[in-house]
Amino acid sequence: MNNFIVMQGRTYQEEKNLGIIWSPQTDKGGKEPHFWLRMKEVEKGDRVFHFVKGNIVAISIASTGCEKAKIPFNLRNKSEWNEDGYLVKLEYHQLDIEVNIKENISHISSALPSVYSPFQTNGNGNQGYLFPCNEELAIKLLELISELNIYHINEEQLEFSIDEVRRIENNTLIPVIAETESEIKAKIRLGQQKFRKTLIPLWGGKCALCAINLSELLRASHSKPWKDSTNLERLDPYNGILLCCNHDALYDNGLITFDAQGRLHISSVISGDDYKIYGLDPTFKIQISSKNKEYYKWHKRNIFKPN
Repeated sequence: MNNFIVMQGRTYQEEKNLGIIWSPQTDKGGKEPHFWLRMKEVEKGDRVFHFVKGNIVAISIASTGCEKAKIPFNLRNKSEWNEDGYLVKLEYHQLDIEVNIKENISHISSALPSVYSPFQTNGNGNQGYLFPCNEELAIKLLELISELNIYHINEEQLEFSIDEVRRIENNTLIPVIAETESEIKAKIRLGQQKFRKTLIPLWGGKCALCAINLSELLRASHSKPWKDSTNLERLDPYNGILLCCNHDALYDNGLITFDAQGRLHISSVISGDDYKIYGLDPTFKIQISSKNKEYYKWHKRNIFKPN
């Protein structure tokens, strides 16, 4: 199961009524924008979050994969589009209370990918139609949706609020949220277990910096984070390094990194007087494979905080 965010705006109500999302295949110049081409990635059972005028307004489940289709009749007044397009049929579940992204950007910002992000850092939506939604971002959105749309009623309320009871019983969001969250967390857990299992032998079962070999203290650190990686990159053991929990925290937060030759770089945020406390040696160099290099370059360029 994969997750997506669709930016619908003025087409939302029409597409909801039809139980679909639809995009052209190409623009007027014959080009294929990534946000339309991505429609081909949608498969039956995938989840889609619907973003309209600053808010997440619905979750849907794909009832079919992507198929080629002419523009639906109801959308033909959108004359700027080509008629040949991609169509996915969906089961829409509209939220009773919408989630405003600007108001909650601080909650989700850490899960936004470096490329193809649906949202800007100020909470505005990026221009486009269909965007990937990594598992970390999906979970954060589900948390916000649950807080606003899942009702918790105590025994006293149950005695006097029959309407509220009916409201809960008929709330189709509850099973959708529960099933979606369960599947996402299972996917992350199984992926991380596989990644760790294949990464450990590459580093001899010990921290690359301090040689701690106690399994409970070792972390399989991604160089290119889960949220920014493809499915293949997430499981690639060369996309990472085995570190103790302290050095893992430094690496994950961009306070240390490695270059393509394996040389350690330390952020100036850490005083040289404290290197010994953190178990860091600025002259240290790890032995790396050629398969590590591009991932370490990515980490140094995108995660590392030199100052």
